[in-house]
Amino acid sequence: FWMTEYHFDGFRFDGVTSMLYHDHGLGTDFNSNDKYFSYNTHTEAITYLQLANELIRQVNPKAITIAEDMSGMPGMCLPIEDGGIGFDYRLGMGLPDMWIRTVKERRDEDWDIAGMWGNMCLRRPGENTIAYVESHDQALVGDKTMIFRLADAAMYTDMEKSTHNLVIDRAIALHKMIRLFTLAGGGEGYLNFMGNEFGHPEWIDFPREGNGWSFHYCRRQWSLKNNGLLKYQWLNDFDRDMIHLTKENHLFTQRMGDLRLMKAPEKTIVFSRKGLLFAFNFHPSKSLTNVLVPVQDAAEYTVCLSSDDKQYGGQELIAHMTYPTKEFDGKQYVELYLPARTAIVLKEKKLPKPEAPPAEKPKQKTVK
Repeated sequence: FWMTEYHFDGFRFDGVTSMLYHDHGLGTDFNSNDKYFSYNTHTEAITYLQLANELIRQVNPKAITIAEDMSGMPGMCLPIEDGGIGFDYRLGMGLPDMWIRTVKERRDEDWDIAGMWGNMCLRRPGENTIAYVESHDQALVGDKTMIFRLADAAMYTDMEKSTHNLVIDRAIALHKMIRLFTLAGGGEGYLNFMGNEFGHPEWIDFPREGNGWSFHYCRRQWSLKNNGLLKYQWLNDFDRDMIHLTKENHLFTQRMGDLRLMKAPEKTIVFSRKGLLFAFNFHPSKSLTNVLVPVQDAAEYTVCLSSDDKQYGGQELIAHMTYPTKEFDGKQYVELYLPARTAIVLKEKKLPKPEAPPAEKPKQKTVK
């Protein structure tokens, strides 16, 4: 009905974990495979989900289905003919939880870079994952959006471009980095939730008895991102260019990024994916010079996105230039400058391999 009458082109199935198990997955840690396939598994629910996915494909072969499953059921996003349940994607639900814990419970100096990268890689091979920083769970009343956790009340007083506030500077810098890190490292798709792309200052609260059926918070102030006097424009412009870069380079056609460098004490990490090199320095105050990043081949790397550009509210410390690789002990490295709380993306251009010199022709001997 929804597909034929209203032309829906996909579905997000909510609460799939509750369907998959007779005990609804309550209190289960799912730390071994026998907990997925046991007497507790609700086989009729699995059959229903397979049939639903099959029906959706029959109505519209291009439709997309996404499963919200906290348990990590194997085969959730594999084809039915291969024994899977048939979804296209699962939601990476651990990622927003990880970001909330990191921002809420840790000082910037104590961020666990290795743990953050581990969460990005915590997905099943061959099954597509939607990465996201926050969704309705964070943006609905009762919780805080990511930008509000970072900036809090300063959002209401210091978002004009002409004002300067260290709290807002930190919030804007980290908001850009967190989104780019999640998009580039966390899955084969990316989810944005209405207003997060420009740091909407307020939550969403639908009309209900508890708020007197008010429509006051049941809206998004889209004009904020178009107001040239406000810093929301910086956040939105960064999001626009980040998404464009992702599409232009078909980033998600490579599963998983390749870790190139991790300097945990310096809160710095570099990884590559689909010909792009993503470099992050999350340290609140320590900028790094002469950072040697190991790469696979001799190449030239050109900066194509920097969170520190002035057009995104940065200080313009990163030059948009080309960095040739350097060889040390037979290995290739690219040398970078990484300012504190900055992320840069560089595009690889491989250099042609030098041609081997032509072999010398053997001298002809004269026989007398």
